[in-house]
Amino acid sequence: MERLQKVLAHAGVASRRKAEELILQGKVKVNGKVVKELGTKVSDADTVEVEGVKLEKEQKVYYLLYKPRGVISAVSDDKGRKTVTDMLPHVTERLYPVGRLDYETSGLLLLTNDGDFSYALTHPKFKVDKTYVARVKGIPLKEQLRPLERGIVLEDGKTAPARVKLLSSERKTDKAIIEITIHEGKNRQVRRMFDAIGFPVQKLKRERFGFLTLHGLNAGEWRELTTHEVKQLRVLAETGKIGK
Repeated sequence: MERLQKVLAHAGVASRRKAEELILQGKVKVNGKVVKELGTKVSDADTVEVEGVKLEKEQKVYYLLYKPRGVISAVSDDKGRKTVTDMLPHVTERLYPVGRLDYETSGLLLLTNDGDFSYALTHPKFKVDKTYVARVKGIPLKEQLRPLERGIVLEDGKTAPARVKLLSSERKTDKAIIEITIHEGKNRQVRRMFDAIGFPVQKLKRERFGFLTLHGLNAGEWRELTTHEVKQLRVLAETGKIGK
């Protein structure tokens, strides 16, 4: 017997937190009856439906996508814009992005149908590093970057300390290239952090997620994660160290 929200997450319906929301909203049935109790446990013998669709067990899949700019990090879009799942049309499993990259941000994005895996990699308590390279307007001094390293107050709370490195600058065009590593995932966080110190982002790319990189991929291309990489990511989320 397992908790219903865990079963939904394992089946790839959504992350565990989102699965809990679906239950509380009365969108989940067990053996034909609506269930709103988060503590409900079910077995393989029970029939589970989510929004009228019977739950089928899927094989877990894990993909790394080099997301281009101008693509939505979602499974659908009411404005008809291209989504990250549109970029993997051959995949029959229901994929969900692990966290998000905003519309204008490119770079490394993971997709999976494993809700627990997604939760472990995106919840800030697990502290999985994500590294971005930003082109910003203006050339900040070291002391102007220090607020990012200490943590900066945004409208939805203070950020955790970031690691920041000035990679290059160009006086003629008044721009700088900066690498920043964070482990949180607030909405448009990196852009808002740079806005807060007066150096707006002109272009943003996620280069690394944990130990994963975009090596060998061009924008719009993808690859499956290896079994070993999936194992390493689980260990990284649990211990902060890369598994062997």
